Amino acid sequence: MTTTAEAPATTLTPSELDAHVRAHLPLVGHLVREMLGRLPAHVSREDLISAGMAALAGAGRSFDPSRGIPFGSFATSRIRGALLDELRGLDWASRSVRARARKVETVQQELTGRLGRTPTQVELASAMGIAVEELKTIDDDVQRAVVLSLQGFTAGSAEELVPERAAGPEDLILHRERIGYLHQAINALPERLRRVVTAYFFDERPMNDIAEELGVTESRISQLRAEALVLLRDGLNNHLDPELLHGPAAAGCVARRRETYYANIAAQGDLNARLAVTTPLGLPRAA
Repeated sequence: MTTTAEAPATTLTPSELDAHVRAHLPLVGHLVREMLGRLPAHVSREDLISAGMAALAGAGRSFDPSRGIPFGSFATSRIRGALLDELRGLDWASRSVRARARKVETVQQELTGRLGRTPTQVELASAMGIAVEELKTIDDDVQRAVVLSLQGFTAGSAEELVPERAAGPEDLILHRERIGYLHQAINALPERLRRVVTAYFFDERPMNDIAEELGVTESRISQLRAEALVLLRDGLNNHLDPELLHGPAAAGCVARRRETYYANIAAQGDLNARLAVTTPLGLPRAA
């Protein structure tokens, strides 16, 4: 008796398999977007999309409906595994670059809290004990190493960035609430900060384009972006994880502005409004 281990264990017809794959094409984009929110800017979206699409096609070929596993769950596991493999091969940030990114971010946050505004390049360089020219030289590397952790998380291994464990009902609700809070926190930002965040992160426009539209320098756009990220992180932590709020306590008008911002987030809507941003499976709702 011979075996055919290479044959796909499925009873679906090729047209049915093709329909399954086509119906789940948006899943690849969703998983990639979810990951890119926690990766440095230089990681290629196209490379991740390509790896995800190949994994989705492979899931279609090897899917076995007799096991009782929905195709969406089966494909999600395969896609996440492929994205994890892609990340492992990137070696996108050395420890020294990550350490430098953390130092710059920490000093900038401390100065922002102390001064009540975003520090200038001169002030930041002076606080770090380096020349302005050196700060400008390393800025590109630092920006590549800074992980966009809008919910206050820190960078970790590839496995932590792409969890393979499927979320349970409680985890899924918490995940959806965090996404809803993020939308509300962005909507509650001061207008200029909101425009920078929307243009840079959602519309993926270059900084020089945004700077030209707002009539400021690229350096100012970089400062506004950093200020918005700090405000978003603290706003989310204030509502979700107050114990994660850190840094020197603000006082006077700075404290009042922050309290007003926190209140504006809460005024955006209740739990139902936050959950309405995503589907019951945690996918973005169509605009």
